[in-house]
Amino acid sequence: MSSLSYAVSDTLVIAVRNLKRIPRQPDLLTAFTIQPIMFVLLFVYVFGGAIQVPAIYDDYTDFLIPGIVVQSMAFGGFVTAISITDDLNRGLIDRFRSLPMTQWAVVAGRTVADILTNLLSLVVMVVVGLIVGFSFTQPLPDVLLGILLMVVFGYAFSWVFAWVGLVSSSPETANAFGFIAIFPLTFVSSAFVPPESMPAAIQWFAEINPFSTVVDALRSLWIGGPAGNDVWASFAWAIGITIVFALITAHRYRNAVLSR
Repeated sequence: MSSLSYAVSDTLVIAVRNLKRIPRQPDLLTAFTIQPIMFVLLFVYVFGGAIQVPAIYDDYTDFLIPGIVVQSMAFGGFVTAISITDDLNRGLIDRFRSLPMTQWAVVAGRTVADILTNLLSLVVMVVVGLIVGFSFTQPLPDVLLGILLMVVFGYAFSWVFAWVGLVSSSPETANAFGFIAIFPLTFVSSAFVPPESMPAAIQWFAEINPFSTVVDALRSLWIGGPAGNDVWASFAWAIGITIVFALITAHRYRNAVLSR
């Protein structure tokens, strides 16, 4: 086998290892199932009646679901941050160092596992969205392209949270750091309310926020509306974030392992 084949094999082994944790720790599923359902129901039935949306949307539910989906895909990497920090503190990473394996596969495998858990979260949110009144109005190829965008976007933020896990001193710190860094970005965007309803300074930030770009692209692909450059820009943002954070995460992982 070539070195690349070994690396891919090691990555898949680590990914399977992380997925096997879920049946043994079923509480991990709450981040991918209960939490998205809670957000959908709260925004639709508590805030939905008070928020005015552009006329191109039938109701707030159609406006909301793409925003909730994007937020959940971004937050899907929280478990990665917590798991990596926990593995470092418990010495599991040191055990991996002693094995004849590709070292960066430890982090890469964790992010690959996130693809499946993010897909689970996506299915849950779409089903709940359909139940509360959301409907796809675009052709099937556009809908599938939107799903692909969410997979790529979620994978990008898995690398972001992998880096967060490596720079955090404890799982609690990783959770707090990731929440503080990502949560405001998702809310100061077009995900939940039209930016036009915000004060001028915040509206300016919301309009240049990459989360707004991704949300607007998903709305266009799933329910129509003007897209402009949002679709290709969203893929560009996702790929760029993946490359940048994969590189700095690999560097941080190497330093974290060697310093122990």
